[in-house]
Amino acid sequence: MSARRVVITGIEVLAPGGVGVKDFWALLSEGRTATRRISFFDPSPFRSRVAAEIDFDPAEHGLGAQEVRRMDRAAQFAVVAARGAVADSGLALDALDPHRVGITVGSAVGATMGLDQEYRVVSDSGRLHLVDQEYAVPHLHNYLVPSSFAAEVAWAVGAQGPTAVVSTGCTSGIDSVGYAADLIRESSVDVAVAGSSDAPISPITVACFDAIKATTPRHDDPATASRPFDLSRNGFVLGEGCAMFVLEELEHARRRGAHVYAEVAGYATRSNAYHMTGLRPDGLEMAEAIQVALDEARLDGDRIDYVNAHGSGTKQNDRHETAAFKRSLGAHAHRVPISSIKSMVGHSLGAIGSIEIAASALAMEYNVVPPTANLRTRDPECDLDYIPLIARDHTTDAVLTVGSGFGGFQSAMVLARPDRAGA
Repeated sequence: MSARRVVITGIEVLAPGGVGVKDFWALLSEGRTATRRISFFDPSPFRSRVAAEIDFDPAEHGLGAQEVRRMDRAAQFAVVAARGAVADSGLALDALDPHRVGITVGSAVGATMGLDQEYRVVSDSGRLHLVDQEYAVPHLHNYLVPSSFAAEVAWAVGAQGPTAVVSTGCTSGIDSVGYAADLIRESSVDVAVAGSSDAPISPITVACFDAIKATTPRHDDPATASRPFDLSRNGFVLGEGCAMFVLEELEHARRRGAHVYAEVAGYATRSNAYHMTGLRPDGLEMAEAIQVALDEARLDGDRIDYVNAHGSGTKQNDRHETAAFKRSLGAHAHRVPISSIKSMVGHSLGAIGSIEIAASALAMEYNVVPPTANLRTRDPECDLDYIPLIARDHTTDAVLTVGSGFGGFQSAMVLARPDRAGA
């Protein structure tokens, strides 16, 4: 019995500067940035005051007043993106056995904005030690349990198969899609709606990253604050967003004549078992995840045409990642084009891995690889082909996308054209 192969047939993205796939890809391919001074609250007391925010009106995207009140902003993103991905796929889910449709949603911090807002209300802006629950929204429990995200998406698309939230920090976006692909491969489902969502731009999140100095304090020009692989980089820019996908078994997609963006050809995740926020400089655990993903895809490293890097813009991450690429890809690491879209859309924590999968699939769709915005002075320690400033036309049949998360999580995914040689 041949192994079941998994493909992406639907994509929807909600990202800073680009709500919808068309606007998202335009932002990336034009090398524009969507980072700005935080507008959701007064950021002046904080060390880092910039973020990549989405201009999002839930009513414009079909959410009713009751849905808006029930769902945290990140859950709203997930539902809107899931509906968009299903529409893009052309799949009539109501014609399928609902028990053969699965849901996986990744999120690093869950309903941060909803919890933060409601705590201010029930505590009278922190005045009350014993809070008054009478002032809370009726569905406050939904904010507390991240599983509500997956439940909302399942209700929105009518799925009754395996339904789960994957929360592995900043690798959640890759891991949620990898888990969904595994459900299809093991024949638990034929179709999965998968991706990740986070809306973390709140005072508590900004304070947390301020405490460990992970975010940039560069405020003079927010558009240039995120500088992955640049010598002057000094931290990431917090972001928000969501990307959701329809995944199908390949023959299921072919029978209905679906447009296939890419095959999820390989996936792996590892842990460094080392430090909650620190990284080993040799990149060993990321390199191991990359190698296992390549092996699953049955591709040699020199078959990778583009690497979508984690590229957070912290000193240690960009060095760690460079070492991992050299260790896993060998001499090809110096030839393959690499870039970080976080330079344009910020770091949306658990959501960014799925947003980067979307960027990788679109790079294959258009044979264009997006640039790293604000990369003007190369760091000698980051000496690979990190694409600066301007997108590059490049035939792209196989893409490696990677993620690195607090807790030592390291994940890698290989996307490829399903008709590649040797498949």
